[in-house]
Amino acid sequence: QVQLVESGGGLVQAGGSLRLSCAASGRTFSSYTMGWFRQAPGKEREFVATINWSGRSTSYADSVKGRFTISRDNAKNTQYLQMNSLKPEDTAVYYCTAGTAGYIQRNSREYDYWGQGTQVTVSS
Repeated sequence: QVQLVESGGGLVQAGGSLRLSCAASGRTFSSYTMGWFRQAPGKEREFVATINWSGRSTSYADSVKGRFTISRDNAKNTQYLQMNSLKPEDTAVYYCTAGTAGYIQRNSREYDYWGQGTQVTVSS
């Protein structure tokens, strides 16, 4: 079993930055695919970014490419999402997720564990 706890959300003005963290329990963190998804009010949950077990392979949604960076520190059992040049349309609850596949995954159904989410609000 893996437990995921997100932190770092908050209110920021458009053009600002936030860094989300996700702390994971369990001894097998380094073997998991990690990802971030988000859900805005009235919309379906959508893929944001994913990183493979080693951190050498990443993938991003087109809407965040060039602005967001996903990373991980396996020694700390933590993954991160650095969000720059934030836009009001980035406002959502952001969820950390982990999957046993090991390689990058864009489909939410491929993930086994989910955090509770952290709110990100970008004001215009």
